[in-house]
Amino acid sequence: MSNSSSLTEFLLLAFADTRELQLLHFSLFLGIYLAALMGNGLIITAIACDHRLHTPMYFFLLNLSVLDLGSISVTVPKSMANSLWDTKAISYSGCAVQVFFFLFLFAAEFYLLTVMAYDRYVAICRPLHYGTLMDSRACVKMAAVAWASGFFNAVVHTADTFSIPLCQGNTVDQFFCEVPPLLKLSCSDSYLREVGLIVVSLCLIFGFFIFIVLSYVQIFTAVLRIPSEQGRHKAFSMCLPHLAVVSLFISTVIFAYLKPPSISSPALDLVLSVLYAVVPPAVNPLIYSMRNKELKDALKKLVQLVLFQQQ
Repeated sequence: MSNSSSLTEFLLLAFADTRELQLLHFSLFLGIYLAALMGNGLIITAIACDHRLHTPMYFFLLNLSVLDLGSISVTVPKSMANSLWDTKAISYSGCAVQVFFFLFLFAAEFYLLTVMAYDRYVAICRPLHYGTLMDSRACVKMAAVAWASGFFNAVVHTADTFSIPLCQGNTVDQFFCEVPPLLKLSCSDSYLREVGLIVVSLCLIFGFFIFIVLSYVQIFTAVLRIPSEQGRHKAFSMCLPHLAVVSLFISTVIFAYLKPPSISSPALDLVLSVLYAVVPPAVNPLIYSMRNKELKDALKKLVQLVLFQQQ
């Protein structure tokens, strides 16, 4: 048996044991990672370069793309490297860094999605006050609070998790370092403190989720009152992408953390972790650009500009 003072590395859960399947996992994750880099990178560049997109909605979308780039870069490259080099190891400090940045970016993204729901609510339900409530200063403050809240959340959970004595080996039942699998390695009741913090965090997430739901109830009520079909279509095109992203993000997280122990298994946990840690950063750019004409036009101009410069 080992304890946390003597641990120098952890062993992550592998997706496959055979060399062929390891290379397949590497190839799939590489494709997803490149798609996330390209999609979010294009959105960030398009919003930064097109002055027509310098509005609160696109400002928050830019922040979301930055968070998506960071969150997928925390987990996927290490998993790809382990498959490529046929290893499972991650250093103790590397694991702590992975936990910190994943919690930081993950929490900040959820807070930002809540802010984006408020932005859509004000735009549709209180349009006459939109310029006052969502001016540039207010937007910067809300984005800063989201980032700062994520940072504080990561500091608290990371410090508490890695202060707990670990004596149940060094095998983490996950493809990246995450708090719940690390708590399973604890050998004392001190892990209950971190469990309590997780419960508090989940309660906060549930509170934000209720806020988002109530916001969209009022949004859809207001949209259905719009007499013009074109107006309703425009309003839905502004809201549906955000609602799709929130639904994917929250549903997978809630099921992963609150599913009954009777159906829990390493394979299921692995699939769920991919759904909430890997898939959203790759598909969010596609979701936001599908029904957004302004963003699609900006992306087309950006691609045409790049192609023209290469010729």
